[in-house]
Amino acid sequence: MEASIEQLKEKIDIIELIGSVVKLKKMGRNFKGLCPFHQEKTPSFVVSPERQLWHCFGACGVGGDAIAFYMKWEHLSFPEALSELGQKYGVEINNIPIQDKQAHYKDRLIGLNKKSAEFYNYILTKSPIGKNALEYIKNRGIHDKIIETFQIGYAPSSWDSLSRFLQKKGYTKSELMDAGLVNKADSGRIYDRFRGRLMFPLKDHRGNTVGFSGRILTGEKEAKYVNSPETMLYHKRTMLFGLDITKEAVKKEDGIIIVEGEFDMITPFQHGISNIVAIKGTALTTEQLQLIKRYTNKIMLALDSDKAGEEAIRRAIEIAEPMGFELSVIVNEGGKDPDELIRQNELQFKQSLKKSVPVYDFLIDLFIKKYPPIDPFNKKRIGEEIAPFINSIINPIVQSYYIKQLSRILDVSEDSIMQVLRNQKQKRRVVFSKKEERVEKTSRELLLQEYILESLLNCPDNKKIIEKANSILSVGDFTIPSYGIIFQKLALYMEKNTSFDINSFIKSLAPELASVVDKLYLHATSKNETEEVSIEKIAYELKKKSLKEKMKEILSLPEEKQGEKLRIIQTSLKELEKMSSTV
Repeated sequence: MEASIEQLKEKIDIIELIGSVVKLKKMGRNFKGLCPFHQEKTPSFVVSPERQLWHCFGACGVGGDAIAFYMKWEHLSFPEALSELGQKYGVEINNIPIQDKQAHYKDRLIGLNKKSAEFYNYILTKSPIGKNALEYIKNRGIHDKIIETFQIGYAPSSWDSLSRFLQKKGYTKSELMDAGLVNKADSGRIYDRFRGRLMFPLKDHRGNTVGFSGRILTGEKEAKYVNSPETMLYHKRTMLFGLDITKEAVKKEDGIIIVEGEFDMITPFQHGISNIVAIKGTALTTEQLQLIKRYTNKIMLALDSDKAGEEAIRRAIEIAEPMGFELSVIVNEGGKDPDELIRQNELQFKQSLKKSVPVYDFLIDLFIKKYPPIDPFNKKRIGEEIAPFINSIINPIVQSYYIKQLSRILDVSEDSIMQVLRNQKQKRRVVFSKKEERVEKTSRELLLQEYILESLLNCPDNKKIIEKANSILSVGDFTIPSYGIIFQKLALYMEKNTSFDINSFIKSLAPELASVVDKLYLHATSKNETEEVSIEKIAYELKKKSLKEKMKEILSLPEEKQGEKLRIIQTSLKELEKMSSTV
């Protein structure tokens, strides 16, 4: 079994696998890029082809091998990832581990949702109970083929029709609760969550039904939409309605249109606009953008023209700009939503798609309407409102373009715009407290230890440098026990070998030390240092700190016990000062 998994790992080119979704740049022996699992501006994600490992040294701190990456990227269990990668690389994995209880339960809930979608669809299309709902959807111009494509259904007004159907199929009340399909009354009895509503199955990008959205029919005094609660399967932050159907079109068109709500997605899709998805509510999330990043870097927002829509556009810039997206806004005439507009004037809507406005132009227009630039105070307000967004632009050419644009529109100098941008940056600058500064100082010793080991593990001429560092430092100079042992092992390894091989060295270590070495080995690549620091110089600094700490310990002893110990330390420090001054 293990051999089969190892054969699969050997077949996978980790740089090719990860490089298909992350833009990697070669940095010495390793590769580096922006972490795909959290939002960041400075690359902290490192991949090692030698070690066949990856690690994020940023906010999320995750890492692992090629299989671990595929599991996290595709949200799969270990057995699922093995199966898919085996097919992808032509390796037949025998005796794939039995799925753990959670993975098995997840599959069971997916099956439960699938049965529910079939039930709702049958009620809408085949049962007299769904007659009014079917007339409603037909009156909105939705064709039978679209009903079938999106598996649209209807939830009867009955309190327990779905739950009775599913329990007959062998599903338990507990499973129905966990899938978010039923609620529990104070009496303990369960009842259907969705009743008397048009039903839209919510599917992930792989086509698994993970939840539902239920819409009222006209004239009913209830919430317009009821959605599945957060469950093991359904997470609102990751949901993009329709992506399972439109992802290939998004790739082909190299662009995605984002709307609010199911009808705003379905109606344009029926009219031939196939690179479109819908979000739940107005807020675009980092998780959704990470999913979109797999297919395109170009996003067109067709959100409502109300306050919430404007806020959604602002928020989208904050999270999309650092991820390298090109954002534009589709401006719909009269503030109509895509569903209404395309039904009234298909040509006009399609023309608006072709005339989408770059998001920064949209914001400038928005602030000009809000504060007509007829006096210096309104011009000041426009500048202050737009400054955070122009400051967030990563590409200097794009940023320079908008500085010139704003200068021209407000009829002021570019220097004055630049000053506003600098002022805005100054306000956002983080001021460290004295406590944080103290923490920074105390962590210096740890940073030195890490730097020494990271440098020794990555140095092209390891033998010479390791011998020099070993002549200065000893195991006791490292306050982290594992670091001291690794330093000692490195010195012993180089005594027996003429050159350094990271894989060979790691094989000589216990598993707990090997994982520490892997992290140190990759961490060196994650740094963004502009100049190299002498390893010898750092070794001397670390030794001095170590000796000074020992001196503090001796000085804390009674005076009669200090004697010779103190003299030896003081002499060592003087000699060290002389030696380090020549480096």
